[in-house]
Amino acid sequence: MLSLIYPTSHTNMAANTCPVLTIPETQRDRYDHLTQTFIDRFGHPPAFFGRAPGRVNIIGEHIDYCGYGVLPMAIEQDVIIAVSHEQTSNKIIVTNANPAFSDFECDKGDIQLNKTCPEWYNYFLCGVLGVFENQNVPCKDRQGMRCVVSGTVPTSAGLSSSSALVCCSALVTTHANKLVIPKDALVDLSADCENFLATATEGGNMDQAIAITAEQGLAQLIEFSPLRLTPVKLPPEVVFVITHSCTEIHKGATACFNIRVVECKIAAQVIAKIKGLDWRTITTLRDLQEKLALNLTEMVTLTKDLLHPGIYTKQEVCEVLEIREEDLVKTSLIAFTENENQFCLQDRAVHVFSEANRVYQFKHACETAHHNSASLQQMGDLMSASHSSCHQLFDCSNEQLNTLVKTCMMSGALGSRLTGAGWGGCVVSMVPTNQVETFLLKVKDEYYANDPIRSGKMESSVFITRPSGGAAIYTSGIASQV
Repeated sequence: MLSLIYPTSHTNMAANTCPVLTIPETQRDRYDHLTQTFIDRFGHPPAFFGRAPGRVNIIGEHIDYCGYGVLPMAIEQDVIIAVSHEQTSNKIIVTNANPAFSDFECDKGDIQLNKTCPEWYNYFLCGVLGVFENQNVPCKDRQGMRCVVSGTVPTSAGLSSSSALVCCSALVTTHANKLVIPKDALVDLSADCENFLATATEGGNMDQAIAITAEQGLAQLIEFSPLRLTPVKLPPEVVFVITHSCTEIHKGATACFNIRVVECKIAAQVIAKIKGLDWRTITTLRDLQEKLALNLTEMVTLTKDLLHPGIYTKQEVCEVLEIREEDLVKTSLIAFTENENQFCLQDRAVHVFSEANRVYQFKHACETAHHNSASLQQMGDLMSASHSSCHQLFDCSNEQLNTLVKTCMMSGALGSRLTGAGWGGCVVSMVPTNQVETFLLKVKDEYYANDPIRSGKMESSVFITRPSGGAAIYTSGIASQV
């Protein structure tokens, strides 16, 4: 269980459960439209709505599962679920406002996930099943639910659309069943839920933490074990623009992501072994750093001294660890990596330690950036350095992402980098507020307009986003502001 720690100076974050709010007037049309869709499908209006946002990771890529802090913000794009519920109903029925997605229904006591080829609704069912199992809700006491899902987070874009759906599903199930689950437990629960699927990746808790705990207008420094949240005020002189590369990767269907998790774990274990530590107790690079009591810069130097560049074979790793190859499956490997025979250790570990350091440097620059051009430039430089490291050391970029980053920088961005797992998806760019319109025009013209595939996706692929609030239940009343 993660322990949720809020800075004592920031009392607004002290609420321990997701809030119940009234619908903001600015969003009334969308909720009204979803209500009508619900009525058309079920013949009556919903009782309430749940909302969970997507997220963009500003800096800190592929380090949360290594134990290190990240700096994301929730985005305005989100998942909303309209819900009606009654204990006398034995059914859980879910439909999507987008008719391209198929409907699903099952008995509330017999929730089965398609683990080999998951449909979209499996992510919804993850949240439902996670709450029931976590809270030990007997089948007879479970609420039947009718649900309509509406999402605006682009899928397979590195903006956490699937985690937003899981978090929202867990939240509405909690509310419908009159349960009380603290935010830290809901973060844990939602992260664990995705592991119900055999194709789930072995990530950290960043996506769920920001979706559930985000604050309107603020980014968050999220640190782990225990889970600590520090609000970060972004300078008003810049905005963050998301651009989609128009390439996608479904990381749940590939070993790419999980191989990186394993390479980081093995790197930590090999260094631990060389340094005479009990390497079997070391599971993350942060574990290793804490055991060695070195700072992040010193860890980079140590990694370069102790791990050779290039590839380690499985046999070589086993020789260093003094185990058999079949034992490596138990000590170090995870789903989709059991048959891997080659691991890149030095580059992966150097990226993680360097990227973890960049996160703290970025936060510090944010604190001094107001009317300070040097700090703003430092923030941009850190983002660009992050992308170079993701590309060159972590090997999680691709040609389209690299081209888009270059285009964004030539169009006036102070910094630009891939965001999310990589291998496709989106780029996030930090752009001077007074230059954003020129930036948008240049990027659209240079990256999208002259490509027949990209041009058709241009309007939905480029957008400015502002830091959004976190997961909440919404009732039908109107509020001028949330």
